[in-house]
Amino acid sequence: MCGIVGAYHLKEKRETNLSLALSSLSKRGPDSHGVYQNEGLTMGQTRLSIIDTSNAAIQPMTDESGRYTIVFNGEIYNYLSLKTPLEKLGVKFKSDSDTEVLLYLYIHDRANFLEKLIGFFAFAIYDKKLNTVFLARDRMGIKPLLYYQDDDQILFASEMKALMNLPIKKELNKSALIQYLQMNYVAGPLSILKGVKKLLPGYSMLITESGITEIQSYYSIPYPDASNLSTLSYEKAKETLYRLVHDSVKLRLISDVPLGAFLSGGIDSSIIVSTAVQYKRDLNTFSIGFKDEPYFDETKYANLVAKKFKTNHTVFAISNDDMYKELFNILDYIDEPFADSSAIAVFILSKLTREKVTVSLSGDGGDELFAGYNKHKAEWSAREGGLANSLIKNTGPLWSFLPKSRNSKTGNLFRQLERFSKGLQKTEADRYWRWCSFIDEEEAMRCIKNTTTDEVKDFLQHKKYFTSTIKPNGRFDDTLLADMNLLLPNDMLTKVDLMSMANSLEVRVPLLDHHIVNFAFSLPTEYKITATDNKKILKDTFRHELPPALFDRPKHGFEVPLLNWFRTGLKSLIFDDLLEDNFIREQNIFEIEFVKTLKKQLLSKNPGDAVAQTWGMIVFQYWWKKYMQK
Repeated sequence: MCGIVGAYHLKEKRETNLSLALSSLSKRGPDSHGVYQNEGLTMGQTRLSIIDTSNAAIQPMTDESGRYTIVFNGEIYNYLSLKTPLEKLGVKFKSDSDTEVLLYLYIHDRANFLEKLIGFFAFAIYDKKLNTVFLARDRMGIKPLLYYQDDDQILFASEMKALMNLPIKKELNKSALIQYLQMNYVAGPLSILKGVKKLLPGYSMLITESGITEIQSYYSIPYPDASNLSTLSYEKAKETLYRLVHDSVKLRLISDVPLGAFLSGGIDSSIIVSTAVQYKRDLNTFSIGFKDEPYFDETKYANLVAKKFKTNHTVFAISNDDMYKELFNILDYIDEPFADSSAIAVFILSKLTREKVTVSLSGDGGDELFAGYNKHKAEWSAREGGLANSLIKNTGPLWSFLPKSRNSKTGNLFRQLERFSKGLQKTEADRYWRWCSFIDEEEAMRCIKNTTTDEVKDFLQHKKYFTSTIKPNGRFDDTLLADMNLLLPNDMLTKVDLMSMANSLEVRVPLLDHHIVNFAFSLPTEYKITATDNKKILKDTFRHELPPALFDRPKHGFEVPLLNWFRTGLKSLIFDDLLEDNFIREQNIFEIEFVKTLKKQLLSKNPGDAVAQTWGMIVFQYWWKKYMQK
C-alpha cells in the first residue's frame, strides 16, 4: 500500500520538485520513498511494505530494458498465478513483489492485462520510448486516483493534498459544493476544486505529449435485464456464493506482514472472519466499543463470533472523550471536504489496530451488493405500495412536528417516517437521490451565493449520471447499482481509505472481489430482499456457521455524539470562528441567513438533520481555512 504522485509537462520539458507532495503522502507510505525523472516527467511513490518488504521491491520500479517505469498503490492478490506465464516468456524477476509482476504484465499483455488483475490499485506506468503515461484505477474504486490538467502540465496523485503541494489553480467548484451540502461528500469525477478530477472506478487514462488523449472504461458492473438473470436455484446460488467468498478471502490473506480482521459484530465482518479462520490460524480480530453510547455498542456480538472461531480478539473500548481527542487529527488529514461522521470511529479503530497489525480485512460492500441498508427496505416498500404507504404519505405533515434524532430508537423512527413520507411523493430516481441526502437540492442551491446557470447545470448533469441507472417502473436492483456507483466508492470506500491510510493501515475488502459483484448482480431481487428480510442470500449462505444471535436484531448505523460536542466543546469553534457571521460575510460563499438558521436549529429542541449539516459545514470551513484562505 502506497501513495503515488506524478507531474507531466506538456510544453517545457522540465523536472518537478515532488518533495512536499511526497511528504504529504508519508502516512500512506511510511517505509520508503523514491522519485523517477525523465523528459519532463517526474513520478514519486511512498511505500507501505506489504508484499516483499525487501529493497528489491522499492519503487519507482523500472524494467530490465529501462523503457518502462511504474509507481503503484495497491495489491494484486493473484500475482503469483500471473507470474508463471511471464516466466515462461523469459521474464527474469528480481523481486517477489506484485509490483514487478504488474509491470511486466503490462509490457507483455497490454491489451488485456487489466481484466486479469484481482486486487485494488491505482498506478501509473511510464513508457520512455513513446513518452506516455498509462494510469488505471481498480474496478470498484477502492483506491483513489486524482488528476489535474492545465495548458502546461498534467498532475496525478493518490490524494488531493499532494496536488495542493504542486503548482495548481485552486478554484472552488460550486457544482460539487451543491452535492457536498446535500450528502457531505463529493462524488467523482468531480472534486471540490474545478481543475481537479477523480478517475472513475474501472477506468484507465493515457497521457501523451498532446495531453490526456484517452479516458476509457475497462470494467462496468454487468447488469442484465430481468429476462436474462441467473436461473440458478436458490440452493445452487448459495453454493456458488459460498465458494466465491472463500476464494476471495483466501486470496486476500497473502501478506509478508502481520494481518488481522475488523470484527464489528455485524453479518458482513463476521462472514469474513468465519471464512478467514479456515485458512489462517490464530487470526487477530479487532472491535471498537462505545463506553458512553450503549445504543450503538455491538461488541457483545463481536465477542460471540470471536469466541466461536477462537480468534485472538481485541476490543478497544473508547469513550466520547477519546473520539473528541482525535477530532482535529482527522480534520487535519482531510484534504477534500468529507463529512461522514462515522469516519471518526474508523480512524480510531484503524489507529489502534495498526499497533498490532499492518493489514486488516473488512466486511465493506455487503450492504450495497445485497440490499442491507434501511433505505433498501424503504425502497422495496415504496415500490410494493399498499395501505400503509398511503397512510404514511397522507400524514406527512405530522412527522415534521415530532422530535427526530439518529441517536435514539424513537427519534430515529420519526426521522425515517418523515423521509419515507416525502420519498413516496417523488419519482424513483429523485427519491433515491433524496434518500442519499440530508437536504433537498433546491435548499442546497439556495445556501450558496452567486451560483451561475452553468454551475447548476453541471450539478444536474452530475446527478443525472448517478441516477440514470434508475428507470421509471424499473427493477429494485436499479438502486443497488446506483449505490455501487455513488455511495460505495465516494462515501464508504473513501472513508475507509482515508482513515486507514491516515494510520498507515492497509484494509482489504473481500466482498468487493469483482467475481462476487458480478454474481450478485446476476441474481433475482428476491434472493436479496423480501418483505421480511434483506441481505437474504448472504445471511442464508453463512447462517450455519455464525451465532444465531447475529440474525435476531435490527441493523443500525453509528452516529458519534456530535450534537453534544456542538453544544459544549465545539460551540466556540462553531459560533465564534468557522460559522461566525462576519467570517461568513467575508468568505462570501454561503448565504448568511442559511448559516444563521442552521445555528439556531442546532440549539433548538428538535435539531433533526441540522447536526449532520453542521458537521458538513465544520469540515468544509476547516478545510477552507487550511487550504484556500488567502
